[in-house]
Amino acid sequence: MKGKKAWGAVVVILLLLFLDQASKIWVKTHMQLHESIEIFSWFQLYFTENPGMAFGMEFFNKLVLSVFRIVAVIAIAYYLIRLVRHNYSFGFIACVALVFAGALGNIIDSVFYGVIFDHSYGQVATFMPADGGYASLLHGKVVDMLYFPLIRTTFPDWFPIWGGEEFIFFRPIFNLADSSICVGGAILLLFYHRTLSKSLSTK
Repeated sequence: MKGKKAWGAVVVILLLLFLDQASKIWVKTHMQLHESIEIFSWFQLYFTENPGMAFGMEFFNKLVLSVFRIVAVIAIAYYLIRLVRHNYSFGFIACVALVFAGALGNIIDSVFYGVIFDHSYGQVATFMPADGGYASLLHGKVVDMLYFPLIRTTFPDWFPIWGGEEFIFFRPIFNLADSSICVGGAILLLFYHRTLSKSLSTK
């Protein structure tokens, strides 16, 4: 049973990593920065690069952030292995695997993309350019492309502060790795909070 759960977690991680990296590489090698492709009125592929954390947030120096991500992923990997060894439910393990895969997917961008791609300003990036990449190791940017402007409207003039300004919901642009972290984390908190608390307190 433990072996099946371990292989199940591996499948979840590899599948998510493949889809995440395939989508990022396709966007990077087919679109210029800030170019968009409308799939539906409420869904676009909009190519942007994120130098910080999920949804474009940035709190730390890039090198510090990359090192922090690597340490965090190593910690999650250790935690995931411990869950399998203690034979936790596969649903719980799969959620943690989603968080791990999402974090690892964005780390790949941060660590390697600056080296293996050139920049995307006014051009489609080249994979393994002869003149080198756009940044050094650990200084790459995370590729984001999923944009869901579900509601586009304008605040009425009488509305405080933002009156007359455009309002878009949902404005953040993200990727599959971000989605994996958010979905896995949300399910853990909503349905496995007791198991999560128990697993973190168990030596």
